[in-house]
Amino acid sequence: MNEQIKDGLFEILAKIKARPGMYIGRPSVSDLFIFLVGYKTARRELGVEPTEREIEFYDKFHEFVEEKYHLHTSNSWAKIIMLYCPDEKAGFVRFFNLFDDFQRRKELKPLLPTCS
Repeated sequence: MNEQIKDGLFEILAKIKARPGMYIGRPSVSDLFIFLVGYKTARRELGVEPTEREIEFYDKFHEFVEEKYHLHTSNSWAKIIMLYCPDEKAGFVRFFNLFDDFQRRKELKPLLPTCS
């Protein structure tokens, strides 16, 4: 498999973080969520199998966000983040903070995160 496709999710997230306007129009957690749903769907339609890291993100990130905020809901991780952030841009920043924590999660204790 092409290495560029192999870690596609994490590469595209790094690019979006650096230049959100180029990929999703503006720094917005809701727009990011919709983009990622479309990205996952497009890869599935093209027959590109997700990596173990991608499966872990798709399967566990929502649960991780619920734990961080001490709640359980069927709402998306983006909606959960927006419950605690004053606007979409703050939610976008908070997503990447949570994403970094998610990648290091074995070292972290649950906290109630807020936007700043």
